[in-house]
Amino acid sequence: MLRLRSRVVELGMASTALPQKNRLQGYRIPHQLLACMQSTAPHTSTTSVVDRPIKKLLVANRGEIAVRVFRACNELGIRAVAIYSEQDSYKMHRQKADEAYMIGKGLAPVAAYLNIPEIIQTALDNNIDAIHPGYGFLSERSDFAQAAVDAGLNFIGPTPETVQKMGDKVEARRMAIESGVRVVPGTPGPVTTVEEVRAFSEEVGMPIILKAAFGGGGRGMRIVKDLKELDGAFRSATSEALAAFGNGAMFVEKFVERPRHIEVQILGDMYGNIVHLYERDCSVQRRHQKVVEIAPAPNIDPKVREALCADAVRLCAHAGYHNAGTVEFLLDKKGNHYFIEVNARLQVEHTVTEECTGVDLVVSQIRIAEGKSLADIGVTQDQISLHGCAIQCRMTTEDPARNFQPDAGRIEVFRTGEGMGIRLDGSDAFAGAYISPDYDSLLVKVIAHARNHHTAAAKMNRALREFRIRGIKTNTPFLLNVLENKRFLDGTIDTYFIDEHPELFKFRPTLNRAQRLLQYLGNVIVNGPQTPLATGLSPSLITPKVPDTPGPRVAAPSGLKDILDITGPEGFAKAVRQHKGLMLMDTTFRDAHQSLLATRVRTYDLKQISPYVVHNFNNLYSIENWGGTLS
Repeated sequence: MLRLRSRVVELGMASTALPQKNRLQGYRIPHQLLACMQSTAPHTSTTSVVDRPIKKLLVANRGEIAVRVFRACNELGIRAVAIYSEQDSYKMHRQKADEAYMIGKGLAPVAAYLNIPEIIQTALDNNIDAIHPGYGFLSERSDFAQAAVDAGLNFIGPTPETVQKMGDKVEARRMAIESGVRVVPGTPGPVTTVEEVRAFSEEVGMPIILKAAFGGGGRGMRIVKDLKELDGAFRSATSEALAAFGNGAMFVEKFVERPRHIEVQILGDMYGNIVHLYERDCSVQRRHQKVVEIAPAPNIDPKVREALCADAVRLCAHAGYHNAGTVEFLLDKKGNHYFIEVNARLQVEHTVTEECTGVDLVVSQIRIAEGKSLADIGVTQDQISLHGCAIQCRMTTEDPARNFQPDAGRIEVFRTGEGMGIRLDGSDAFAGAYISPDYDSLLVKVIAHARNHHTAAAKMNRALREFRIRGIKTNTPFLLNVLENKRFLDGTIDTYFIDEHPELFKFRPTLNRAQRLLQYLGNVIVNGPQTPLATGLSPSLITPKVPDTPGPRVAAPSGLKDILDITGPEGFAKAVRQHKGLMLMDTTFRDAHQSLLATRVRTYDLKQISPYVVHNFNNLYSIENWGGTLS
């Protein structure tokens, strides 16, 4: 463990007006943070107390996020290393890395990426300096962070202790209370029995929400509006949490009705300096899973924004947090915000913050892990400002017409939507790619950036309509319905948005004209016209006449095959070099057996003509057949 010099950040509550120089693109630095900046000078030395340069970095993840980190490594001159499961042998993230190593041979697809001992050993065997966990899989596992640190590897993220504390909702809640951040009324610790939940419900009133105490992502989460529903909801929530996280304990809170889901992006260095990069609105959710994210949050009072950002920094300063993280809040209709949790990792939606602030969060993560201060990398609070609005849509391989059932198969056609203000973050999104049912259904993240929310939505709409994807289903029709919804365009939405707009699930059938035309032409070419004939006469049958041959008693003329059999490869090569004329290879057999225009020629018919070919074409260099060549 490294002994790091830290600084206690005092968050004063300055009440004086801000000087003009601190006004940023229509937004003000929160006065709480300005007091912090004025009272404590940040670490500005270019010589860091901790100096751990990274030359080789392994990403313990797959797909889009692995490629995202590889690109940052490439820009920094760091050698990027991938790991992949047996099922991912031909995936793009393996090809994008400078080195790649298979892990989890014989394991289930997901289990391969959860194999901590093998990942650590792979890093040690290949002189890796650092490990980036990405998001999902092991990204919020404190035992993984600890294993990396114990092995002498640089873990790109918070300390293992911080990951453990933030991953425990009860501990995170306690820290929020200690730092003066408002929380939703909830149980003081995890509960394991329905009786404990019932007692809490009777004390604070309904509705309540059950959350998995040791995991997130919407798994193990249930909203209970009536005590009659409690028993069934508790059983299903604990069962789901146990399957997903290995622990079925629940955390219970008073449910805030009609909230907006707002999260604040933070960055902290190893010297006690913490900044925020403003907020994101993640209220467009389906079954507690984010679908569309917006930065900054539209139609939010500047004072509320200041309070949200100040509380996020206050909590992370109290926790001694460093590297990238996200503090999540619920915002009610009255403008009151309540702490939910801290995600001690990079978020899927980090892209919209990057577009609005111009700060590369992945590069910043790596530089902070190397020991650089925020001042060293040019990310102090006075250097962060907002520029326009960004929207991210998660394009997934799910069929919205079939209750978002995941789809799998090969992508036959893939054409992207591009143009000014559009960013695409993906991995295996190309024609010919096989979409596996074994992993998350995210295909590509589409990010639109413009001067305001309306313009960004228009760019996103245009880009999604330019996409042409065939072979698999995607949720694009649903995303387009969201983008054209008046309430979404007005900017003020809450977590009930999808549930209250059934019209979002009404889709026009796709025409797919080009694909259907190609299928029809291929069918006609191979099988002939399928339309009824104008006459009732049956087609005449023609039996081809096989040319006469001397018969099996007469030996076939010798050719190059005989030379190969008698003299071996060296004699064969010599005979070829000494031949003065043009040597030909005949491909008739191959074409008749497998070409598009002749797939109806049977092996039986090819055998009928073979004796004639043997006796009359012995002077050919070779005859190519479907499985190889015949000389």
